[in-house]
Amino acid sequence: QVQLQESGPGQVKPSQTLSLTCTVSGDSITTNPYYWTWIRQPPGKGLEWMGAIGYGGITYYNPSLKSRTWVDRDTTKNQFTLHLRSVTPEDTAVYYCAGSRGLKTTPPYEYEYRGQGTQVTVSS
Repeated sequence: QVQLQESGPGQVKPSQTLSLTCTVSGDSITTNPYYWTWIRQPPGKGLEWMGAIGYGGITYYNPSLKSRTWVDRDTTKNQFTLHLRSVTPEDTAVYYCAGSRGLKTTPPYEYEYRGQGTQVTVSS
């Protein structure tokens, strides 16, 4: 059974870079045809797709976040990491990592596997 667990700071200051890591167990992140995704949900708003990395290492980004976001991976640890630079209070959200067979970038964001989510607050 595939399981995902997010980890990272619960609070960051404005202008800093947020980095969140997702540790995957139960299968390799290099297994075809998995895609590994980051989504987030700001308070009172819907889910937003941020970016993804495929089994082959190719990355995909939400155009609205592309200038501030990148996703990389460590295959030796079976982890993938979201980096979001120059954060503002508008980046306060619950961040989720997810996995799916195939790239899914639009609602309803139904992924085969999803972590429990981690709250990130941007505040000075």
